[in-house]
Amino acid sequence: MKKNVILIGMPGAGKSTVGVLLAKRLGVAFLDTDILIQTGEGCYLQEIITDRGLDEFRRIEERYLLTVPPDCGVVATGGSAVYSERAMAHLKSLGPVVYLKIGLALLKNRLGNLDERGVLRMPGQTIDMLYEQRIPLYQRHADIIVSTAGVTPDQVVTAIMSAV
Repeated sequence: MKKNVILIGMPGAGKSTVGVLLAKRLGVAFLDTDILIQTGEGCYLQEIITDRGLDEFRRIEERYLLTVPPDCGVVATGGSAVYSERAMAHLKSLGPVVYLKIGLALLKNRLGNLDERGVLRMPGQTIDMLYEQRIPLYQRHADIIVSTAGVTPDQVVTAIMSAV
C-alpha cells in the first residue's frame, strides 16, 4: 500500500536522510521542500533570507508548500514549515505528519553554523531559543512523533512504517 508521509522537525533532525530511505521502502517519490524552493527561486535558502528577509521567505515557503501534489510520496519539509497554518493544513490533508524529534544537545552537535545552513531565525536568536519556539508547533501539528535519539536512520524508518 502506497501512502504519503509528511516529515517535520528541526533542521538536522534527519528529515531528508530518513525521507529518502522511507520513500525507497514504500516505493514512492521523495520531495524535499527546501530543494523545491531553491530550484524554483534559483538561489540558496540563506540568500532568500538575507536578501528578502524572514517575512518574505515565509511567504515564499508557504507558496511552495501549498503546491505539494496529492501523489507527493514522502515529503521532507523545511524546519520552518510549521509557521504556516495554511501550509500545514494542506500537508496534513495529504497524509500523516510525522515529527522527527531530536534533543537539543544532539541538534547543536549536528547543525554547526546556522547561517551557512539557511536556518530561518530572527537576528540574535540562538538555537536554544529557536528550539523552544518550534517544539510546541511540531507537537501540535504532528500525527505521529518519532524520536531520533540513539537510533539509526533505518530504525527511524522502521518506527515510522509501523506507526503509519
